[in-house]
Amino acid sequence: MVARSSEVRPSAVRHSASPGAGGRRRRGAGRLAGLGLGGAALLVLLTGCSVGSSFDGFGWPQGGISPESHRMYDLWIASCIAALAVGVFVWGLIFWCVVRYRKRGNELPVQTRYNLPMEFLYTIAPILIVSVLFYYTAVVQTDVVRITKNPDVTVEVVAFKWNWQFNYRDGQGPEANTVASVLGTSEVIPVLVLPTDRSIRFEETSRDVIHSFWVPELLFKRDVMPGNVRNVFEISKLESEGAYVGRCAELCGSYHAFMNFELRVVSPEKYDQFLAAKRDGKSTQEALSAIGEDPYATTTEPFKTRRNVATFNPDKSHSDPRN
Repeated sequence: MVARSSEVRPSAVRHSASPGAGGRRRRGAGRLAGLGLGGAALLVLLTGCSVGSSFDGFGWPQGGISPESHRMYDLWIASCIAALAVGVFVWGLIFWCVVRYRKRGNELPVQTRYNLPMEFLYTIAPILIVSVLFYYTAVVQTDVVRITKNPDVTVEVVAFKWNWQFNYRDGQGPEANTVASVLGTSEVIPVLVLPTDRSIRFEETSRDVIHSFWVPELLFKRDVMPGNVRNVFEISKLESEGAYVGRCAELCGSYHAFMNFELRVVSPEKYDQFLAAKRDGKSTQEALSAIGEDPYATTTEPFKTRRNVATFNPDKSHSDPRN
């Protein structure tokens, strides 16, 4: 007597023993190989062109001005390409199965209880993908947060409601001395002048609440913490001269949206001249004019405080008391 669970349907036996079964398997293997080659060709095509500019950076900002920003951008683009390659491969398998194993009648296809190579593939492949992404993420992150002992330039970033002060220091840490300073006001946007091709350390601190130092072209931001916390980070060098808007990226109060500054990147020679002019007692605007730069910010404007107007409680002394 044979148990029902071990019975084999005659239609399945006839299907597996049919003369055309081997040909169908070969055609299926050929389609699968063609799909793999097509995916590989697509990946080569994508990596061979400027993917970032073609697809607008896949949502990541472009135009970085430091090596760190380029590394983060490249990691993002590579991750997107890997995700798309996996997606295209999976979608291809799904559609291939839909077409290859669609119902053609009442004949039962060959039944497979398990497939060790396939199970090994879909278990190991995700682990390998995650491991590779984790490795390159750790490498880029370690490079971005690296701190050196003797940077070429040290700037102390002091944030307060609702403006910035930039102190050029002669060393590192809170014990260092300030040799020149740039202070922003409600009428004048502070201009932070920095050189190209020199390593720069930023030491951030806040006088009141949490702010955030952000220059979009650096492709990342750092929080500015109050108290004894000094958030320190470095940039190996700035690569492009020009004026770049800077902002506070942390909601800090009523005038948060207007808490702007400008990063002015100049040549090392002009930077030395600017710092010398500041040490001689000249104002920031005079020092900028001395090196041939625009004395005021060109990327943003001072905000209108309206502090001399009763904006929320207008004077009604002359209005009709009956109203």
